Amino acid sequence: MKKVAQIFSGPHAEDIGKFLIRLILGFGMVFHGYSKLTGGASGIAGMLEGMGIPGFIGYGVVVGEFVAPLLILVGYKSKLAGLVMSSTMLVALLLVHTGDIFSLNDHGGWAIELLALYLVGGIGVAFLGSGQYSLSKGKGDWD
Repeated sequence: MKKVAQIFSGPHAEDIGKFLIRLILGFGMVFHGYSKLTGGASGIAGMLEGMGIPGFIGYGVVVGEFVAPLLILVGYKSKLAGLVMSSTMLVALLLVHTGDIFSLNDHGGWAIELLALYLVGGIGVAFLGSGQYSLSKGKGDWD
């Protein structure tokens, strides 16, 4: 057991942890953004216009769900990208999913668990930064 504990407390453990968190958050979210990039964000723009909000703002979802996760994934400006992704998730929560906050899905899980994972995970990346195993090596102001 002592050997296992040494692996998880070694000199690179923190950077490996940051990399793994960035990997799963970026990889998972980028598919949501890719569908908006290829299929368009016009549905979101229309929904916003129906609420009296300028529709062009809806196209920002491509930045929050595709560009920011790519930056998180490669580890460039990760802190900023984490904030952008989390902001997008907060807007999605407030505009579409407020009724689901205290609900369960068909499998008994929290109805917004994935959204919450991306929202809080992005905030976590904003606090932790990208780490050594990244494009920026964790050395920039927003890395």
